[in-house]
Amino acid sequence: MGSGGRALAAVLLAATAVLGAVGAPAAVAVEERGGGQQARAWLPEPTGPYPIGTTALHLTDLAREDPWQPGQRRELMISLWYPTSRPAGPADRAPYMEPAAGAHFDSAEGLARVNYGTESGRTDWSGIRTHARRDAPALPGRRPVVLYSPGLGDPRTWGTALVEDLASRGYVVVTVDHTWEASEVAFPDGKLAASVFPGMLGQPDLDIGAVLRKSLAARVDDTRFVLDQLAGLGTRKGLPGGLAGALDLDRIGMVGHSAGGFTALQTMHDDPRIAAGINLDGQLHFPGPDGHTGVFLPSVAEEGLDRPFLLMGSGSDDSGSYRQQPGWNALWQHSTGWHADVTLTGSRHGSYTDAQTLLPQLARQGALTADRLRDDVGDIRPGRAEFATRSYVASFFDRWLRGHDDQLLDGPSPRFPEMAYER
Repeated sequence: MGSGGRALAAVLLAATAVLGAVGAPAAVAVEERGGGQQARAWLPEPTGPYPIGTTALHLTDLAREDPWQPGQRRELMISLWYPTSRPAGPADRAPYMEPAAGAHFDSAEGLARVNYGTESGRTDWSGIRTHARRDAPALPGRRPVVLYSPGLGDPRTWGTALVEDLASRGYVVVTVDHTWEASEVAFPDGKLAASVFPGMLGQPDLDIGAVLRKSLAARVDDTRFVLDQLAGLGTRKGLPGGLAGALDLDRIGMVGHSAGGFTALQTMHDDPRIAAGINLDGQLHFPGPDGHTGVFLPSVAEEGLDRPFLLMGSGSDDSGSYRQQPGWNALWQHSTGWHADVTLTGSRHGSYTDAQTLLPQLARQGALTADRLRDDVGDIRPGRAEFATRSYVASFFDRWLRGHDDQLLDGPSPRFPEMAYER
């Protein structure tokens, strides 16, 4: 599952490997804190015409037991990103991570080190600022909704650059943390739910296939529950003004990275409310029932999809064309809906996440090695990777949720020679 899969590869014994910026400021800064240097970084500017608002919501599924914490109800944190008329000034920008979450993500127990090789204690993740004003009123008008699911072990913030860009183009984007799987989830009452995956390391006879199937099932259930909750936002108190009315739930898409890419397409298969989906380098095959041999294909791969989807592969050894992956190939052969496959030449799995923008900045400050940076994001220029990802994702959702076709997805484009295209 890519860097999400490689995150787990380090945590759940390498067998998980079978799963699979335009306008960005180049400046970085170093800040002294407590006698040590803290690496800092910036997100690229959104390219759409709208300022952005964001708000976080705590959800509890009273009908479902948490799969990782028996006896507890399933709790989630989500964030909504949306157009507003009130731009965020430098002092008003929401933090990239809440302080407690950022501190844990950067610690020896967090998954920044495992997933991306950053040196523990070196990066001020909560010091990074988004471009969104927290709890700003929503701009009037009904807008398509796009859900975002992160990679295995990654927090919901790890796709913020893409999410902000979609919101600036007029979408309402909903990001989902998959609790006890994500590196950490910070709740409003101060509770921090850290990932259970590191604690699984060293367990005798660990059935990796079973763990992954459990995780993916939980993710689909999480997403369908979030869809249910979005339908009832009009009765929820304390929302930013106009936000509930801004969601057009007759036009829903979903995008996800790595395990989130699986989540997007499997949820689309299971739930007709999702009209179109994008899989950012998330494989659709993983270890068989005994956790060590055979290949398990989920129902979305075995039965296909009858609605539009886009596969976006990377230059990682276990990615690339749909023809090279049993899960993607099965999905391709069994699907009747519109579909295409693009591969970002020179990229790696992390190129479809904030790793592409943030890690080069952090590497220049010594927070990770050049070799690890290359493993995470390849050798493509960060601005080009960010631009290509944003352009293809926006083109897809504009076409299938708005009926605006810029024809980028009709075939190979001279604007993006680094994108190999298959249809």
